[in-house]
Amino acid sequence: MDVKRRKFLKIAGLSAVAGLGVPSAFTNLLQGEALASSSGQGNPAEGHKPAGGHGGHGEESTGTQYGMVIDIKKFAEHQGLADRCINACHTEHNVPDFGNPKDEIKWIWTDDYAHGFTEHSQYKRNAGLNELPVLLTCNHCANPPCVRACPTQATFKNEVGVVVMDFHRCIGCRFCMAACPYGARSFNWRNPREKYANGNYKFYKNGVNPNYPTRMRGVVEKCNFCPERLAVGKLPACVEATGETKAMVFGNVNDPNSEIAKVLNSNFTIQRKPAAGTKPSVFYII
Repeated sequence: MDVKRRKFLKIAGLSAVAGLGVPSAFTNLLQGEALASSSGQGNPAEGHKPAGGHGGHGEESTGTQYGMVIDIKKFAEHQGLADRCINACHTEHNVPDFGNPKDEIKWIWTDDYAHGFTEHSQYKRNAGLNELPVLLTCNHCANPPCVRACPTQATFKNEVGVVVMDFHRCIGCRFCMAACPYGARSFNWRNPREKYANGNYKFYKNGVNPNYPTRMRGVVEKCNFCPERLAVGKLPACVEATGETKAMVFGNVNDPNSEIAKVLNSNFTIQRKPAAGTKPSVFYII
């Protein structure tokens, strides 16, 4: 992986010097000319096969597309519930806590409404809404720009419409971070695996889950909708943490008989930055 990273950065640097320019290459990537989302190309890690029907080039999502509904009001009714969701996610996925915002690794986090929904009107908005914790995460878009931007297929959509990552293929170029309009990706500027002299990890406050890989410095990461749990019939860790509150509902948005489809049909929901055309799969009841 280190060799691939060095090779890629060398090529990018030479292109810039030659006047070809990384920005031009990056523009091409965003236009869908990258190998990342080309159907049938590459050799993604076993068990993370790219989807054929949700390629993310603007076609309608018609197959299985897992999504999530987050009910902001129910989180307001259950104090501390958002923190339990975050803790469940971070414990499941060995998300490091470096102790400062600059190095923060985000899989699921809270912010206020104004920052989370910048495209929605803020004029004479209910003042109480801004005081509510709004959970934000990767939107697992039906048309994900991050997939097109990734030059190594480290980011791809799987067969159930979830945008996942193969950390071993990530070369740390951060094109995916630039392409994501939601700030849902984080770069490991520091080494999450750093230990104290006694051998204990410094940045995993709840210990290490041996069933999920830790990452290394120079790797991007994000929410993955817990494919390891879905594979054994479990809900994502954050959804499970909400228990019977129904503050989060998860399922196939394209199945009219699914619980999430019924929730979407019976409630007014909004999405983050719908004008971006990414077709987010995370919906909010406000």
